[in-house]
Amino acid sequence: MTDANLTPTRPYLARAIYEWICDNQLTPYLLVDATQSHVKVPTQHIKDGQIVLNIVPHAVHQFQMDNNAIFFSARFGGVPQEIYVPMSAVLGIYSRENGQGLFFDPKEYDGQTSTEDALPEIEQDQSEKTDENKKKPSLRVLD
Repeated sequence: MTDANLTPTRPYLARAIYEWICDNQLTPYLLVDATQSHVKVPTQHIKDGQIVLNIVPHAVHQFQMDNNAIFFSARFGGVPQEIYVPMSAVLGIYSRENGQGLFFDPKEYDGQTSTEDALPEIEQDQSEKTDENKKKPSLRVLD
């Protein structure tokens, strides 16, 4: 298999570093290139085309990191927002406390197919989850 046929290493390394940071009770920060297509982040927090997201488990909901993207919901200024970051837009993942982590080669995804096909499916999955959460709870008396 040639290098051109290999999948990018970024999602695998990002998951490993995220787990390492959390296992050591540190705060994982995600550095994102907010100028890329399909990135869905709070625009008011973008500086110089980048945004840093705190992805500590207790600050995010429905956190998922797969080979195509990182997506979750979080509150920004008390307002809940859905976040979507294609893996190609992930510039780094590191610990707030000591800066240890990984920063990725921005050209790693040059020539790779886009994750835009995965976006509608993910948004649909998230809306289905939201609909499920809106169902009223019911109680049943057991004898």
